[in-house]
Amino acid sequence: MKLLGNLIWLIFGGLVGALGWFLAGLLWSITIIGIPIGVQCFKLAGLSLWPFGKEVVYSDSSVSLLINIIWLIISGLPLALAHIASGIVLCLTIIGIPFGKQSFKLAKLALMPFGARVVSANSWRY
Repeated sequence: MKLLGNLIWLIFGGLVGALGWFLAGLLWSITIIGIPIGVQCFKLAGLSLWPFGKEVVYSDSSVSLLINIIWLIISGLPLALAHIASGIVLCLTIIGIPFGKQSFKLAKLALMPFGARVVSANSWRY
């Protein structure tokens, strides 16, 4: 089911979302200081392509908080708004609700991408 969900997701919004993350990564990678942020964007572009079967685990750090604030001001808000709009449109039908949930997961990640790890859904437990 994860494969089928990911293939449908790729057609109905995953490719566009991944291109947004990839473009943000390219723009951040123009400067040497922005390269680590660009690398994180490229990782999250992969998540945007295949979100089913993956979870996001957040950790707290003062460094990631500072980078998240800078990210939010420059790139995070447009990506989050695009994922929220996509999620709302996808949730208009019953069949689209799981895809809308994935879009909302990516919207939250667009607001706070640093300090987040993407793991397989069954690989982490407390």
